Amino acid sequence: MIDWSRLIGQNQAVELLQRALQINSIAPAYLFAGAKGIGRNLAAKCFCQDLLTRDRSPEARELILKRFLGGNHPDLLWIEPTYQHQGQLLTAKEAQESNLKRKAPPQIRIEQIRQITNFLSRPPLESARSVVVIEEADTMTEAAANALLKTLEEPGKGTLILIAPSPSSLLPTLVSRCQHIPFQRLSEENLAQVLRSNGHARVLNYPAILGLAQGSPGEAIAALEFLDSLPQDLPQSFSKFPLKLSQALELAKIIPQTLDTETQLWYVSYLQYEDWQRRRERSILEILEKTRQQLLAYVQPRLVWECTCLALAKLSTAQKS
Repeated sequence: MIDWSRLIGQNQAVELLQRALQINSIAPAYLFAGAKGIGRNLAAKCFCQDLLTRDRSPEARELILKRFLGGNHPDLLWIEPTYQHQGQLLTAKEAQESNLKRKAPPQIRIEQIRQITNFLSRPPLESARSVVVIEEADTMTEAAANALLKTLEEPGKGTLILIAPSPSSLLPTLVSRCQHIPFQRLSEENLAQVLRSNGHARVLNYPAILGLAQGSPGEAIAALEFLDSLPQDLPQSFSKFPLKLSQALELAKIIPQTLDTETQLWYVSYLQYEDWQRRRERSILEILEKTRQQLLAYVQPRLVWECTCLALAKLSTAQKS
């Protein structure tokens, strides 16, 4: 049996998907829309497992599920955003394992859409239909999105599942070809239940992380991992930022040396939330928001942090004088 009960707090999504399975009315494409870390990927896995094991004997279902969990089912293609490095496409995990210095975030690229097209051009080998899952579909390049649109027009014996934050994050023409499955942020009670059941109860001891997560267990877990990965001498609130010019410049050097861009952006959000909860100082938020916008615009990180640390040091000195 596929364990849908692990999807806590997503009753509407589960009902829609299970109803489609019960009446055998499977759409050519679905859009699983909602925030990161609230169950979209888990729902996609449950739905794929049910699709691939339909009308099979218990023994065959067990074998299929083993192949699914091993990532080697011939009728399933799971696509993740990638980095392009020396002619190769690397997922975020592969890039991390290769110690690849990441500047821009990963994307769904046209080469991957071509892979999808080729995959769907052949009939399924073992199941009634082929299944394609595209994580973070909102990261598609324009060329990739246009190429996927052509594939959605003629999916053959295939079902595509696009995972994205919201319908507005995709081209309207893509959204119009998908059945929308909405996912909601979890209540405090459901969030705590998920964290405890997955061995992450420690997250509940960090109010700032829970606030940043906004009902997303996955975001809360990732945030604690980010926090644990920060160098111990890195300030975790505005009050800990150095006042002296030399110390501020040294900190501005350390941050981009030790943190990749994604972690720097998270660090900015953490500082904003932490200090807003403590003192609600708008000037701090404005300095840090400028930092975020400059990092997103690919301004040289060392320069960005020099300006930030000097501005925070100046503000702190002014407040204490």
